[in-house]
Amino acid sequence: MTVPILRLHDGNTIPQIGLGTWPLNDEQAAPAVVAAIEAGYRHIDTAYRYGNERGVGQGIRDSGISRADLFVTTKLDGAFQGEDRAIAGLDESLRRLGLDYVDLLLIHWPLPQRDQYVSTWKTFEQLISAGKTRSIGVSNFKPAHIKRLLAEATLRPTVNQIQLNPCITRPDERSYGEAHEIVTVAWSPLGRGTDLLGNPTLAGIAAKYDKTPAQVVLRWHIEIGVVAIPKSANRDRIAQNIDIFDFTLTDEEVAAITALDTGADPGVDSDTMGH
Repeated sequence: MTVPILRLHDGNTIPQIGLGTWPLNDEQAAPAVVAAIEAGYRHIDTAYRYGNERGVGQGIRDSGISRADLFVTTKLDGAFQGEDRAIAGLDESLRRLGLDYVDLLLIHWPLPQRDQYVSTWKTFEQLISAGKTRSIGVSNFKPAHIKRLLAEATLRPTVNQIQLNPCITRPDERSYGEAHEIVTVAWSPLGRGTDLLGNPTLAGIAAKYDKTPAQVVLRWHIEIGVVAIPKSANRDRIAQNIDIFDFTLTDEEVAAITALDTGADPGVDSDTMGH
């Protein structure tokens, strides 16, 4: 099994499937990371807000894998916006992770009412120069927020991590990203608080390929060029979520899954959920 990689516009690459770790605590995150690495994952996603960076770092060490073989993402939230606060914020995240650098650092939310995300982004640019992160990006940003970064900063975001699944496909955000070579990363790729995985369309496609509805949804993310970071603490489910590279969906099946979009947020709020 080979997980496909997507090339970022800064020349780095990102594996198209990763392990999401919200809302696992340190004790849950460590064995989940070990299970994921054993199953073939090389992309691990965490955040200061999740409160599990120590556990993620412990899992990386327990796995015995070489640091160079992993892609690690973390995120800094509102406490680290403005006035170079992200410098100390990333230093603390690296200390908790037990790493010298992360592969990707994200601004967790734009928080436009504070009007600090541009200055925070300029600090992120410094962190690349300092060698503490390989790439920088954003999370939960709208095209208008990114447009302002493009106008006022030096570097473009490499990714925008947003809530995305067949219930809410975000065509405008994805199109904007594609136009500016910004990779879309999907949090909650399997849906949350919805009946998505019980949908008969997915059930029919899953039966055809002898896969689960969840595997079909994750394969859909691959087909549309999105990075997916499904979360699980269950070893079998972790392995199942990456076992999606022995089949492909037809164009008609991709379209049928995309058509499940309700055109509305299915009721998940990123701030209250920690994503």
